[in-house]
Amino acid sequence: MALEPVPDVAQTLEEVAGSVKMFMSGGDKRDDDGHGTGIGVVTKTKPKTQKPSLWRVILLNDDYTPMEFVVYVLQKFFNMDEQGALQVMLHVHQKGVGNCGVFPYEVAESKVAQVIDYARENQHPLQCTMEKE
Repeated sequence: MALEPVPDVAQTLEEVAGSVKMFMSGGDKRDDDGHGTGIGVVTKTKPKTQKPSLWRVILLNDDYTPMEFVVYVLQKFFNMDEQGALQVMLHVHQKGVGNCGVFPYEVAESKVAQVIDYARENQHPLQCTMEKE
């Protein structure tokens, strides 16, 4: 049985060290023939996230929708307590418009649609809109 020669450990370590240096120096190194060595640097970028733009939901006054209905809508769709809903309703009644809250676009859009649909189901002309904050 013949013994296989042991590889030169010093030479193997030199090759590994050269590969590490090439990797650490960054870049795809080329050998004498112009072929790539397959060694390069990978950089990771973290995507930047933006906060969503905010939209104000506004209730508009009319001469036909009962005040009690407006208070109920504010409690049901904007989670206001009775006192807060009364204050907003009175502001709408006296000033013509009132702020129901500030939300991301999709939430504001959904709340506007819910209020208008619910008012129509109950035969009230209550209007609700939204504007960019």
